[in-house]
Amino acid sequence: MKKKRILTIADLHSGHQVGLTPLNYRVSVSQKQKKFSRVRKEVWRYFWAQVEKYKPFDILFLNGDALEGKGIRSGGTELITGDRAEQCAIASTIIRQINAPIVRAVYGTPNHTGTEEDWEDIIVTELKNDFDIKIGSHEWFEVYGKVFDLKHKISSSTIPHGRLTPLAREVLWNRLWHSRGEQPKADVLIRSHAHYYEQIDHDGCLAFVTPCLQGYGSKYGSRQCSGTIDIGIIVFDVYENGRIEWKPELIHGTTQVAKAEIL
Repeated sequence: MKKKRILTIADLHSGHQVGLTPLNYRVSVSQKQKKFSRVRKEVWRYFWAQVEKYKPFDILFLNGDALEGKGIRSGGTELITGDRAEQCAIASTIIRQINAPIVRAVYGTPNHTGTEEDWEDIIVTELKNDFDIKIGSHEWFEVYGKVFDLKHKISSSTIPHGRLTPLAREVLWNRLWHSRGEQPKADVLIRSHAHYYEQIDHDGCLAFVTPCLQGYGSKYGSRQCSGTIDIGIIVFDVYENGRIEWKPELIHGTTQVAKAEIL
């Protein structure tokens, strides 16, 4: 039976010291940044192992925050490059290596991807001659009769049992918009931004918060946030009879394991 395989990735934050970065990208790091270099390499090796495991892909969904941006929260001190054009080039390189012929993307948060301009447009421009690539804000795509609803941002929760509530709310909003005749009725709803993986089956809709592809190593996350982080990808197989299968692949790191100092 025919099927289409979809790779779904988000929150690459390329340009950050632990953003998704190919190994052949040369980075000059300080002594302070060396541990983050190990994290960056581990995340890439794991990511690429999963790409090799599941490829070829028919479609790539890139669900926002492909680049880090100016690094506003840390004054740029966590960047391996502050040039947003170069950050886009890193993300473009990753998409080229994945090599899915169809790429559908949505914009990330302005804090990372531009408050006055949309830097992710550069990625689309860079790749448009080689791939069927488009980008939008809130988009819907039909694959073998199943509608995918993509948008980057979703509310997060500081309590474990509250993480599913925003997903259920997004599904309900989609149903209400659909009842007005103004949105397609989603079979699969995909959100990102929160940097953790969650999934529910609610009101006939499979809804996901995607894992991220940024490793541990931001000042904001370590100093101001609590809660677990999930790093990885989601692979969907959509069959011509409408059956959907999915597989999350999450990294469990070794360079990112916290240890207590013995005094």
